[in-house]
Amino acid sequence: MERAWLFSLVPLALGAAFLGIGVYGLRRADALQRTGLTAQGRIVRHEVGRGDEGATYYHPVAAWTTHDGRECEYSSRFGRGSLAGAFGVGARVVVRYDADNPRRFAIEGWDATTVDRVFAVVGSLLIAGTSLALLVRLVTL
Repeated sequence: MERAWLFSLVPLALGAAFLGIGVYGLRRADALQRTGLTAQGRIVRHEVGRGDEGATYYHPVAAWTTHDGRECEYSSRFGRGSLAGAFGVGARVVVRYDADNPRRFAIEGWDATTVDRVFAVVGSLLIAGTSLALLVRLVTL
């Protein structure tokens, strides 16, 4: 095996990682949609983070009470560069959460599967493209 073949492992590994992250997020969202409970919550504050290039991201922190009476207050895993009016501090929101682990939740209208879908598509394309290149190289030897 030539060293050139080893370089094809890089996009293959990246594709597998991207696909894994995307599929995990999509399955998590699907499980919440199917079996999650809903509660009325409110946005109590925003956690502000900075990206690698200095961009500011706002993660809304939602507070709600579970059906069994537990008080919850967690930050969304998704941040955005700007705040929509419907997600300002004090806004009423619908939260869908896992009854066994309320840390696993989604704010309806804020948390979307778009990022997870992009990861899954990019991962699939990297895997398919690398596999095709390896197949062509193998056939033309």
